[in-house]
Amino acid sequence: MYTPTYFKTGDDQAIKDFIRQNGFGILVSAANGKSLATHIPLELSEDGTKLYAHISKGNPQGKDLQQVNEVLVIFNGPHAYISSSWYNHLNVPTWNYIAVHVYGIVRIVEGEELFTSLAQLMNKYEQHSADPVTVENLTPAYIQQAMKGVTGFEITITKIEATHKLSQNRDHESYTNIIHELDNRSDADSTAIADAMRKNQSTLFKDQL
Repeated sequence: MYTPTYFKTGDDQAIKDFIRQNGFGILVSAANGKSLATHIPLELSEDGTKLYAHISKGNPQGKDLQQVNEVLVIFNGPHAYISSSWYNHLNVPTWNYIAVHVYGIVRIVEGEELFTSLAQLMNKYEQHSADPVTVENLTPAYIQQAMKGVTGFEITITKIEATHKLSQNRDHESYTNIIHELDNRSDADSTAIADAMRKNQSTLFKDQL
């Protein structure tokens, strides 16, 4: 992922938190000269070194996962159009966004490993339900049948690229005005980008505040 230096982030904990909060990612693989991508939920391990997920047995990407070594997972966060009319100088419009690309070595998992992966993923997303469904609530026969229908896998993370493109290359006046204009939009993405910019403001312009 192309990322100018001033848009890169090296905050390891912030990156892990981002992946956990934006766990619905895009799995990308390439085999035999053909690229495939699947939108799926993924779970980051507690120590942040692995990702766990599964796809339908009917998904042709499952065959790729048994042939390829490295895969890419893309995690997208909030994004918003930035009008150059918000700057105090002549320039072109752009787009602010937060995204993380994770590269890793894929390994197919089955049996107890797959069961644990499915249970952890279900527990994560069911925890806020009024009547949570857990793997333990389901019959062993049903679980075994469900497991036959998916290809489970583990990704050992080898590289992470994180981009926080939040107008860090703008002057203080323009930066402040961008936040103001984003707040005026009131859509969720614009609000999230404005909030992320506010968090960075004191660090970026500490000599001007």
